[in-house]
Amino acid sequence: MTTRPRRADARRNVEAILDAATSTLARDPDASINDIAKAAGVGRVTLYGHFENRAVLVAAVVERAMRESEASLRGVDLSGDPAAALVRLIDATWQVTLRYGALVVAAEKSMPAAEMAAAHSEPRERARRLLDHGRDRGSFRTDLPVSWLVTTMHTVTHAAATSVYAGELGADEAAHAIAATMLGLLTPPGQVVPDVDALRRA
Repeated sequence: MTTRPRRADARRNVEAILDAATSTLARDPDASINDIAKAAGVGRVTLYGHFENRAVLVAAVVERAMRESEASLRGVDLSGDPAAALVRLIDATWQVTLRYGALVVAAEKSMPAAEMAAAHSEPRERARRLLDHGRDRGSFRTDLPVSWLVTTMHTVTHAAATSVYAGELGADEAAHAIAATMLGLLTPPGQVVPDVDALRRA
């Protein structure tokens, strides 16, 4: 009879810790375990009872954030002109990235590259399908491996998040910067690079 309340309490503690870690790391990617425990209203012992170290906690926060992000990104319309679809995907991805603030920075500092790649497997696959479609239509270049282009798109998005956190780029400028960078890279040599704003109006 006593196990159910403890389990319910444990679930509430885990959710409180994940919520606190998400909001705290979104503001400060270097936030400590003490900062997160304080924000969650639990002690260090309780926090470590659920997450053995900071890296494990950050990984859990990223996993939950990616699940929530995927729910938003699945609804993005990727039909029609591939370049316009790319801009729509980048805009939607940036809004999700912006929601989690500096969490991207915290994740890159503490998570192994393999874990980061695994956490982003669905977004990368979505981008790959769009790029393959654009290459088939002649909208995107075919002289570079699609895997490299997907990695570049992922890297540019994370670089934008880091630049916003560092104050080098305005949050309202980032989606345009990502889209312009990727269109410049993806447009086949000799073709005119599409205008981002024109694609948004299309």
